[in-house]
Amino acid sequence: MGALEGKVAIVTGAGRGIGRGEALLLAQEGASVVVNDLGAGDQGDGADADPAQQVVDEIRAAGGNAVANHDNVATWEGAEKLVAQAVDEFRHLDVLVNNAGILRDAMSFNMTEAEWDSVITVHLKGHFAPCHFAARHWRDRAKAGDDVSGRIINTASESGLFGNVGQSNYAAAKAGIASMTIVLARELKKYGVTVNAIAPRARTRLTATVAGAEDYMAGPEWDPENIAPTVGFLASDAAADVSGQVFVVWGPRLHLMRGWSQVTTLDRVEGRWSVDELVARKEELFLQAPSKIPPMGFGL
Repeated sequence: MGALEGKVAIVTGAGRGIGRGEALLLAQEGASVVVNDLGAGDQGDGADADPAQQVVDEIRAAGGNAVANHDNVATWEGAEKLVAQAVDEFRHLDVLVNNAGILRDAMSFNMTEAEWDSVITVHLKGHFAPCHFAARHWRDRAKAGDDVSGRIINTASESGLFGNVGQSNYAAAKAGIASMTIVLARELKKYGVTVNAIAPRARTRLTATVAGAEDYMAGPEWDPENIAPTVGFLASDAAADVSGQVFVVWGPRLHLMRGWSQVTTLDRVEGRWSVDELVARKEELFLQAPSKIPPMGFGL
């Protein structure tokens, strides 16, 4: 018996890469899976039903239970229909994995309004909209007296945690997802729902567009299917006490992350600071950490 036997899960962006691996593993662990994928091209345009259906076919061929969904989760209507399909098909929803995303990398001085808007919409709104309708489903069930054990697993990025050059749009969206994860964890705790986020390192169709990534991301540690077991764990009953957490997942490594934390405090005791006073105590302010741009992260 798998860790998710009898559960119902949605995975967005599940037609390829990380999302595909997540959908397959959740099904292997016993979940019935709604495989969502718009089937857009490399540039985020168009639509193709085949990727989602192919994953459904793989799951069914292995003896699992799955259905395809092709709604655009970056719209209120699409997200509502997605959650409704899970409930209509399988009578309830237990797990929501938000994975769908695109890249539109450009330096801040070259980025177009469309490049900014599309990334923010697909990632940030494309995470929140399914969360909104899943949360309403769980809240209604809890108010009706059901014993709810819901799980949301969001997909952040180290770009959002540390800030990657050329990704002001993507980093802003992913940082927003990490913060939103903590907010949702606080809001939904009383309804029996946990909310966590992963920041995966993997070789995917998206990362292939980054210069040098194909050579850099060689080796089995970059296999996108490496990400799924962490998602399976967070979706399980064993993780019922894990919420509001962010993890970096890379090959055999799993890093528990923490966000902003206090480094130094200057206390004037009373009154307001003057510019001259701050100038005079600048060295004290940065005694524990340099005033330079923070490093990109770890292990890179």
